[in-house]
Amino acid sequence: MRARELRDLTDEELENRLADTRQELFNLRFQGATGALENTARLKLAKREIARILTVVNERAARLTSETHG
Repeated sequence: MRARELRDLTDEELENRLADTRQELFNLRFQGATGALENTARLKLAKREIARILTVVNERAARLTSETHG
C-alpha cells in the first residue's frame, strides 16, 4: 500500500494495519528460521510497509505537535 493511500486511513485503521503487518513479518521471520519461507522478497515488502505506516503516524504526530505549539 502506498503512503498516499495510508494517509487516507483513520488512526485506528493505521494501528490495525501496523499490527497486522508486524504479525506478518514475525510469521515470515519464523518461516525463514525454520526453512519454510519460499518468497524471501516478502520480508522486504513487509518491512517497507511497516516503515511507511510509521512515517504516516509520525507525520500526524508532528503536525499535532506543531499545531499546539505553533
